[in-house]
Order: sequence, then C-alpha cells, then structure tokens
Amino acid sequence: MPPLAEFLSFAAVGAFAQLVDGALGMAYGVVSAAMLLGLGLPPAVASASVHYAETFTCGASGLSHLAAGNVRRQLFWTLAVPGAIGAVIGAYVVSHVPADGMRLALTVYMLAMGVFLLRRATRADRGHDDVVPRATRPLGLVAGFADTVAGGGWSALTVTALVARGATPRTVIGTVHLAKCAVSAAASVSFLLHVGATHGTAVLGLIVGGVAAAPLGALLARYMPARAATLLAATAVLGLGLSNVVKAFY
Repeated sequence: MPPLAEFLSFAAVGAFAQLVDGALGMAYGVVSAAMLLGLGLPPAVASASVHYAETFTCGASGLSHLAAGNVRRQLFWTLAVPGAIGAVIGAYVVSHVPADGMRLALTVYMLAMGVFLLRRATRADRGHDDVVPRATRPLGLVAGFADTVAGGGWSALTVTALVARGATPRTVIGTVHLAKCAVSAAASVSFLLHVGATHGTAVLGLIVGGVAAAPLGALLARYMPARAATLLAATAVLGLGLSNVVKAFY
C-alpha cells in the first residue's frame, strides 16, 4: 500500500473510532484496535499505537467536551489521578502476566452492565450533574489498570458505572474523555518503556483522524437526549461483550 493511502486508511480508522467514542463515551480503543488488526498490524503494535494516539485524540476530545460544557472538574480529578496510577501498574503487569483472565472478567462485566443499562434506559428519572458517586476513586484505579492490561475498557467501565449510579450521561462522557487523556499519557510512557516506538504511520493517522472528528463527537454527546445516550451506551457495551464471547469460541 502506498504511504499516502496507508496514512489515509489509518486516519479514517481514527476518525470513525473517535466519532463512536465521542458520541457514546466508549469504544475508541476497541474499534480502532480491531480495525488496525484488520489492516494487518500485529496485536502488540496495534494496542501500543492506539494508546499513543489516544494521548492526543482524548485530549482534543476532552477539550471539545470542556468547551461544550460536558465536563465536571471534581469528577475529572477523582477519576484521572487513580486512573493514571492504575494504567502505570497495568503496563507493568501486562508485560509479565497474560491478559486472558482480565479480558474474560471485563467481558462478564460488560454483559452485566449492558443489561442493567438497558433496564435503566426505560426509566424516566434524570441524572444529576453535580453528583460524584461513591467509590469513584477505586473505579478509576481499576478502570485504568484494566484499560492497559486488557487493551481497552476505561470508558466501558467508567461510563457504565457512573451512569448506572445516577450521573448525567453527557457530563459523564465529557469528563471521562478528559480524564482518559491523563490515563493514556501514563500508559504511553509505560508502553514506551516496555514496548518501545511502534508503527509511526498508524499513530500519526489515528491522531489526525481522531483530532479532526473530536468536535463533532462532542456536539453529538451534548445534544443527544439522556435516555437515548444511555440506550446507545448499553447497546455498545452488549455488542462489545458479545463480540468477546464469539472470539473466545471461534
């Protein structure tokens, strides 16, 4: 594949994954990694490339959400600091311990939370912008760890748990995106130590495509009704969980 065509392919992957992630608050890593694998990148290179790119794309997306009024600062700090610590620990562990057990546990969690959110989407109650649910710090630590070990899961864990506890979907999505920037930066430094530099064209393409699509994703999150966002988040989580189940048997 010619260099320009290769770059444009990776940019298209980054843009598509960022639109999904910006609107639903999750699935950037899963979508982009799956598409990179489909383009022929080895699994380790695909995972590292996604984390390197996320440092920039999540920053752009997070700032877009901040400008759109989708971020709650107290919730951001409560998630970002433990999440970064969990990411560093996870990067160390993933180089010594197989990630199959973590992927299985994450799959079970996503299926259970997807069903829970589907039930919640039928209710008429609204979220509360100023609420920082209890146990958010441990949630950030576990999600940062799982994201690095399992190759994704930060948004799936944090968005589903926080929305299920009563926080408003659009502010959860915006805050989680901004916190993900800190988590991805911590993971990237750790990956550089353990994996080193990876496919430069893939990383650059993901960054350019993701940054270009970030503002549109933030607008989708701002104007999408809370119930619709919850329903779409539940559908995405169930889809990811079922996809992992299928892969485990085939």
